[in-house]
Amino acid sequence: MGKSNGEGPNYVILQIVLKEKFIGSGSKNLTELESAINTQAAKGYRLHTITTTASGSKGMGGGDRIQATLVFEEITD
Repeated sequence: MGKSNGEGPNYVILQIVLKEKFIGSGSKNLTELESAINTQAAKGYRLHTITTTASGSKGMGGGDRIQATLVFEEITD
């Protein structure tokens, strides 16, 4: 994920689905989100924007699903 043409920063976009518990609250995979952020930071990117969308789940176990879209910007000097 190096520089493409030297004109400004590069960006990385990731999507992560966070599954909420049916009973109670708290995401089961916030560590996945944290890991994604730390991995990109180690590659020289910083979190620029994060957006989320939520949808209910009618499957077995229920709960909500939250899709997080993360935009990382390359840190340039």
